[in-house]
Amino acid sequence: MGNRVEHLLTDDLMHTLQEEHYVTISSIDAETGAPSVNAISWIYADSGKLLRMAVDPRSSLVKNIKKNPLVAVTLIAGGSTYAVNGKAEVSAARMNEVPLKLSKIELQVHEVRDVMFYGARLTAEPKFEKTYDQEAAEKLDQQVMDALKQ
Repeated sequence: MGNRVEHLLTDDLMHTLQEEHYVTISSIDAETGAPSVNAISWIYADSGKLLRMAVDPRSSLVKNIKKNPLVAVTLIAGGSTYAVNGKAEVSAARMNEVPLKLSKIELQVHEVRDVMFYGARLTAEPKFEKTYDQEAAEKLDQQVMDALKQ
């Protein structure tokens, strides 16, 4: 992207976000007004203009978005770092399609910026592993991602 500002996700970024992926989401703390950052992996790009995420309803992120819907998702992919800015809303306080209590957040994408510093390319993306029962994790992940596609 080379520091251009886009108004929707590129095809490559959309493809990346159609599978579980590590991202951070920045919001404004509802109580202090300070920046707040959360790491999540349940995120899905429905289109170039819409991202859906699942988070614990007790997360400070839910309260923050209800007070101030402007957020930024930081995505590391394709050798670079991207800031996806937009307006979020809690579209479902409880996702009934999954056994775990989760809230669904929808983000209307306003702009996408390549924020990688000049003259550099990332050689590896962050990787994570679930530290609880692998079979249960895979089943839950599939349920959540299927619910985010709706």
